[in-house]
Amino acid sequence: MATSIFFFVLLFTTVLSRTTPDNASRTKILDVSSSIQKTHNPFSVDSSLNSLKHKENQISSSLLSFQLHSRVAVRGTSHKDYNSLMLARLERDSARAKSLQTRVDLVVQGIGKSDLKPMETEFREIQAEEIEGPIISGTSQGSGEYFSRIGIGHPPSQVYMVLDTGSDVNWVQCSPCADCYQQADPIFEPASSSTFSPLTCETQQCKSLDVSECRNDTCLYEVSYGDGSYTVGDFVTESITFSGSSSVENVAIGCGHNNEGLFVGAAGLLGLGGGALSFPSQINASYFSYCLVDRDSDSTSTLEFGGATPPNAVTAPIIKNSKLDTFYYVDLTGISVAGNMLSVNPTDFEIADNGDGGVIVDSGTAVTRLKTDVYNTLRDEFVKGTRHLPSTNGVALFDTCYDLKSMKSVEVPTVSFHFSNGNELALPAKNYLIPVDSSSTFCFAFAPSSSSLSIIGNVQQQGTRVSFDLVNSLIGFSSNQC
Repeated sequence: MATSIFFFVLLFTTVLSRTTPDNASRTKILDVSSSIQKTHNPFSVDSSLNSLKHKENQISSSLLSFQLHSRVAVRGTSHKDYNSLMLARLERDSARAKSLQTRVDLVVQGIGKSDLKPMETEFREIQAEEIEGPIISGTSQGSGEYFSRIGIGHPPSQVYMVLDTGSDVNWVQCSPCADCYQQADPIFEPASSSTFSPLTCETQQCKSLDVSECRNDTCLYEVSYGDGSYTVGDFVTESITFSGSSSVENVAIGCGHNNEGLFVGAAGLLGLGGGALSFPSQINASYFSYCLVDRDSDSTSTLEFGGATPPNAVTAPIIKNSKLDTFYYVDLTGISVAGNMLSVNPTDFEIADNGDGGVIVDSGTAVTRLKTDVYNTLRDEFVKGTRHLPSTNGVALFDTCYDLKSMKSVEVPTVSFHFSNGNELALPAKNYLIPVDSSSTFCFAFAPSSSSLSIIGNVQQQGTRVSFDLVNSLIGFSSNQC
């Protein structure tokens, strides 16, 4: 009898030890109260330059510092409530996703540099060691989602620049302006910089542009985005200074005299893409990383050049799209919900021979987009695991929402990305079930896309240091490394 009891206890203990960790990996706890509290932050942050500079000085590092800030931290918000702020974000995000898909569509259609025509009207108007920088979450300006304070020229003029892994060309608004949008800082004045140097038409930098024109042996550039935004001006070299005193010289950058679109607030854009004209490529960076702070906070993090992937990082292979070198494609092979792999076609994540499809990691898109069939499967599986939660009407592009009033925390299914090297990235619950108002309405933060391009957006990246090992072609995800 004693032997039987001992065997039963041993069996029960063994089963318990196998199932408990498994059950823990199947669900996550969402802190509803904390998430709702953060929706009040955008309306109370101090976005003054003095406040931001103080926060930047508080970040210490052996590396030179580029601080990253959220939009809210840079400029506050003019919205009266969180719901209207979120709707504006989602509208911008739809424009962003459209612009990326337009870029891919041009490649798929076989439209190359020789086929692109510059905006003649705009060109005519133009005639009249290791580096690190702070990151700010950009959600309250009209432009990108995250910004950094960057010095342009010598002596350096400090301006806020959008950080964008989906772009290559760096540019800043320049005087004189034929048409410039409103920005937080004074417009850059080329005449005040001793390092400002126009590029000639025969330079490799000029030849690397998708759209360029030669005028009096001076290179003119144009970058247009799928959402209707554009910048046109002189293509030059300048010095770039980070939070400390260190700088890099002769960086090719657009000096935009005619600029329009969703860039209100920021002075320009720092391209972090994989093309020849991106900032990492120009300084021959072998590694860079960023950590995106909460979009509703005024805290800061960093953009760093140099270093190595943290040992605890979940890594995934970067794969090349032979038709398009700007985007960072990741070798995603599957998605699981509550530990169960979705039944989807593996080709849904692959890059086609014509350059279409694939999955990119993007700092500028907020909400992760998946092909419609993949999204529907993901959503349906998630809904199965949240039947205990009261559902409510969809909001904007979100079709799966919940009313979590009077709930302090809830248990939700784990959502994980799986990569070709066998690694799994389990997302924090707050990165896929997010508040859309201050009244406890939460929505599943994924969206369907009618295009073949899938995008892992910055909502899913928040609070995670995302590293790009360009030598070993690996993207790393390190939780709580901001």
